[in-house]
Amino acid sequence: MSHPTLHVAALFKFVALPDYEALQQPLLACCKENDVMGTILLASEGINGTIAGPPEGIRRVLDFLRSDERLADLEHTESRAEKPPFYRMKVRLKREIVTMGVPEVDPTATAGTYVKPADWNDLISDPDVVLVDARNDYEVAIGTFKGAISPNTKSFRELPDWLREQFAGREKTKVAMFCTGGIRCEKSTAFLRSEGFEDVYHLQGGILKYLETVPEKESLWEGECFVFDQRVAVKHGLKRGSYDQCFACRMPISEEEKRSDRYVKGVSCPYCYDGHSEERKRRFAERQKQIELAKQRGERHIGASR
Repeated sequence: MSHPTLHVAALFKFVALPDYEALQQPLLACCKENDVMGTILLASEGINGTIAGPPEGIRRVLDFLRSDERLADLEHTESRAEKPPFYRMKVRLKREIVTMGVPEVDPTATAGTYVKPADWNDLISDPDVVLVDARNDYEVAIGTFKGAISPNTKSFRELPDWLREQFAGREKTKVAMFCTGGIRCEKSTAFLRSEGFEDVYHLQGGILKYLETVPEKESLWEGECFVFDQRVAVKHGLKRGSYDQCFACRMPISEEEKRSDRYVKGVSCPYCYDGHSEERKRRFAERQKQIELAKQRGERHIGASR
């Protein structure tokens, strides 16, 4: 059954929240009261999350957050989903709302210059601009901006070392960075600024806002955008993309890759087939069996990837 009225909201803001622990339970209660599911992270440096639910429920949760004067200008990107992209609601307390591992970096003080989606094409078409995709390798694999450099990282923690190595002695370089929703770029551009770079720019609202607002015929985006929920990827207009996801390794996989002899639903795919022991594959197979049995009973297995 489809759910055409389900909305998905991605949000974040770097702002001092010294009392973030006290916000956890009231926020969780508000989400549950309004049938909203997803994950929100709270830390002393701000808030980050993606939630899904009925449009009125999403509006009430956003209104609740914005009733705090520190979050009054909280921005979000909103799209639709045909199926529930999340199966539970979590509000977690963290040291960082996106983990870079460089605690002295302060995005509220030193982040790069915002560039609106409407102005992004002009910036990245400048031959003097070095365009960097701040996401991880599995995200970049299914789509990125034309001409972008990928750091080929496995986690955001690896990015600072890559930036230091890539741009050593090149502090005069004009650098433009982008990521899914904009949060990683707030930190990565702040990091570059702390390293002595001055001409540093980042895409306001991230790829999601660009795909939402820039007409496809004018777009410099190539492929689809990986998202961290059951949709796996989105396209222009934030419509659901064509990729599925391998439960075993979380890599996005195409329909062609699913036809591989190495693809077994819930167990393995061409990317991870040789990376798991037979014992682990047996555990994955048993888990997938339980998911299928739950589906036959008309129940939802809470850990189901699809």
